[in-house]
Amino acid sequence: MELTLLGTGTPEGLPRPGCPCAACAVSVGPRARAATSVLVDGALLLDLTPGAVLAGARAGHSLAGVRQVLLTHPHDGPAVELPPGLPAAGRVPDGRELAVISGHRVRAAAIDAPGTGYEVTGPDGARLLYLPPGGAPGGIDGTTARRPYDVVLADVLGRPEAVARLRATGAVGPATDVIAVHVDHDTPPGPELERRCAAAGARVVPDGTTVAVGEYRALPQVPRRTLVLGGARSGKSHEAERRLAAFPEVVYLATGGTREGDAEWAARVGLHRERRPSSWRTLETCELAPQLAQEGPPLLIDCLALWLTDAMDRAGAWDDAVWAGGGREELAGRVAELVAAVRSTRRTVVLVSNEVGSGVVPATASGRRFRDELGRLNAGVSGECEQVLLVVAGQVLVLKQ
Repeated sequence: MELTLLGTGTPEGLPRPGCPCAACAVSVGPRARAATSVLVDGALLLDLTPGAVLAGARAGHSLAGVRQVLLTHPHDGPAVELPPGLPAAGRVPDGRELAVISGHRVRAAAIDAPGTGYEVTGPDGARLLYLPPGGAPGGIDGTTARRPYDVVLADVLGRPEAVARLRATGAVGPATDVIAVHVDHDTPPGPELERRCAAAGARVVPDGTTVAVGEYRALPQVPRRTLVLGGARSGKSHEAERRLAAFPEVVYLATGGTREGDAEWAARVGLHRERRPSSWRTLETCELAPQLAQEGPPLLIDCLALWLTDAMDRAGAWDDAVWAGGGREELAGRVAELVAAVRSTRRTVVLVSNEVGSGVVPATASGRRFRDELGRLNAGVSGECEQVLLVVAGQVLVLKQ
């Protein structure tokens, strides 16, 4: 099976007409994206968009051999004019199958948004799943469990849980080529777009790309251990959660615990919980090493600064006399145990920590001690991670890749 992506953007395209945002301002030239449309083996066209004939010509393909045109989602605005020679465009009812004269079989898959997803099986047996913008599978039945799809085209950035659902059912496996389409202006184009897709185990390609199903390709590099650093309200926790949004199950290790009578703290914790996927499980604990040693789904640890606060409490490290009389050594042992656990873990893990070394020098000895120990902890953990990110004002800088 051969796929040519005539467009990879949202129905509005990228840049959006008249949009003054920064992402649209730089989405020019090779970064511009037409509305997503896919040509399958030169015979099946998924979504008819304006300029499809020209887009095909630029990609070196003619639409003269198209035998079936299928639409996946409602189109706003005036109807798209059907180019001469193409068959009438239509949609297949959910659950129904269609045999195309070219030898392709198409099955309509229900989704949880307006529109229809399509499962396409080529004459060679290769299988493609194509989901419309904003759509995730409404239900994966037994037919998809036969084996993983070879290729999945989906709104990876807008609906990462779509990929999570497919992974949970085995419809997306380690060798499935997941390609992000319906790309919008919510993510800046270029390296940031590629990084976010790679975190979901997906890739992004320019308009006009032809994909040969089964052809060797480098898999997206999904780091197994990632440390996300940042200051207060920098967006570091949101970035960490986004990196695991495409996983079907995640264990969230919250190190902050509970604070009796602190309504503001409870409100903060509640906001964090509300934005996590319902499939995630939360554990409130500072016993991180045992969790890292176990087998299981990915871990999100938020955050190391609160873990260090607990560790210093246990070591009595706030008191100068206790610190000098053995507290320093006890805390160092706890930190070394955690760093060793990060080094030896076989789980996918994303750790969050505060970067406090660039701020005001604390006025107290205990405050300076905490700052220094957190810096040492961050340095030790970062040395054991494949990737380290620094989030500043919501922008992500890659410190280690």
